[in-house]
Amino acid sequence: MTTKIAVFASGSGTNFQAIQEAIERGELDAKIEILVTDKPEAYVVKRAEKFGIPVFSFSPKNYESKAAYETEIAKILEEKEVEWIVLAGYMRLVGETLLSKYPNKIVNIHPSLLPAFPGKDAIGQALRHGVKVTGVTVHYVDEGMDTGPIIAQKAVEVVEGDREATEERIHQVEHELYPNTLKQLFER
Repeated sequence: MTTKIAVFASGSGTNFQAIQEAIERGELDAKIEILVTDKPEAYVVKRAEKFGIPVFSFSPKNYESKAAYETEIAKILEEKEVEWIVLAGYMRLVGETLLSKYPNKIVNIHPSLLPAFPGKDAIGQALRHGVKVTGVTVHYVDEGMDTGPIIAQKAVEVVEGDREATEERIHQVEHELYPNTLKQLFER
């Protein structure tokens, strides 16, 4: 049975695209019902439009609180019968409103081997610390920043002194690991 998902993203949307392409290839039995973004100008919106996927974009500053915008999002997800929330470069902490509606049904991908280098600019953090190996983690989302239970991880060798090459290696791993991990979760 096809799993209905919402993808939340704030940036360029390469993981969003990798998930949609895995769906189109028949490798992931899911349907992206909606893209949710807090950045109406983000490139991920163009990717969603190209695939014909509806978009809900919002500006948090137009709401009185996180609970207010998450309540609106929750209503939209309910209307679309969304079963899982998939974070793909969503740069906001998910609050109690969504966490309580989707217990153990919100996942995130992070470009490090958590618990190392949580939060923003994980790749930069890894390079500044001089590590030889970093990686990618898929984890459940809880109220903390990249603190939820780990579902899957894969190591990635750092290209010393070359952020761009390291990022490319990480993206390659993300684009394979995330759809494969989602497939396993949805088939449970």
